[in-house]
Amino acid sequence: MKTLNISIDGTEIGVGQPPYVIAELSANHNGNIETAKKIIEVAAQCGASAVKLQTYRPDTITLNSDLPDFKIEGGLWDGHTLYSLYEWAHTPWDWHKPLFDHARKHNITMFSSPFDFTAVDLLEDLNAPAYKIASFEAVDLPLIRYVASTGKPMIISTGMADAEEIGEAIEAARSAGCKELVVLHCVSGYPAPASDYNLLTMPDMAKRFGVLTGLSDHTLDNTTAIASVALGGCMIEKHFTLDRTGGGPDDSFSLEPAEFKALVDGSRTAWQAMGQVDYGRKSSETGNVKFRRSLYFVQDIPAGGVITPEAVRSVRPGYGAAPKHLEAIIGRRVVEGVAANTPVKLDNLSD
Repeated sequence: MKTLNISIDGTEIGVGQPPYVIAELSANHNGNIETAKKIIEVAAQCGASAVKLQTYRPDTITLNSDLPDFKIEGGLWDGHTLYSLYEWAHTPWDWHKPLFDHARKHNITMFSSPFDFTAVDLLEDLNAPAYKIASFEAVDLPLIRYVASTGKPMIISTGMADAEEIGEAIEAARSAGCKELVVLHCVSGYPAPASDYNLLTMPDMAKRFGVLTGLSDHTLDNTTAIASVALGGCMIEKHFTLDRTGGGPDDSFSLEPAEFKALVDGSRTAWQAMGQVDYGRKSSETGNVKFRRSLYFVQDIPAGGVITPEAVRSVRPGYGAAPKHLEAIIGRRVVEGVAANTPVKLDNLSD
């Protein structure tokens, strides 16, 4: 059977592998490259599998216009135009090489979400090991095809996309040469309530499209992300900041270091707990088998004596015959005499 597992920067992702947890740096550098570097360092310390950037400039993602179409009303970014928001939030392109170098220095994988062809070209020059298509770009099939043409592993987020659009994005990626793909279930609310996530969509998506699935999580805690592992999620992406009160565009719905470390640990524990189908006795249970119930004599019975209902009980510990034999031994005789408070041994009973 062909495996869907993929590999990013030497790490296998998918069935049989622990969750791949991505720290989304996004705009949380707040315009300071040293903050960006510190986020990379702390993400590595928290056990993140990778750190992800977003590669755009305001002019590559929108138009510099204050017409109503381009104004944001309500929510976190109320009052901004799209251009002013992305001017505030973007990661300068001349930071990319220093940040990629810094990630390598701290032994953590780095890749990015490109938002146009020129961003892909920049990331190719930096030998990015994978690409992420953001939810808002999941309908940009030319961009998906261009990214797929690199031959690198791809991750596609599905926020706001319906089943038809998800299918179109996957087909665009595959038809343009993508061989390694993970599709992330996502809700593009900032923050998003857990009740919107409908995680049961994940196994359906995996079956319907024949893909590995994961979660891009915008809830404010880790419960939803950890639960996704139990539904087959092999990848989790979560926004990461040093200080949620930092005032940046994405800080308020991002995890701080202690929370992110808890996500890494909790998702791995959930994965370990899923395990495999196994009805056998577990190693941690071995010492407690003796405390199960079994049959004990509660009266003395001489050799050849008949076992009466009053002479036997099912009690703890478990050194005697199993309780399922109780009815079968009533009326039988003991070969050798037995004392009260001793276990019933089936080989001491006559036929």
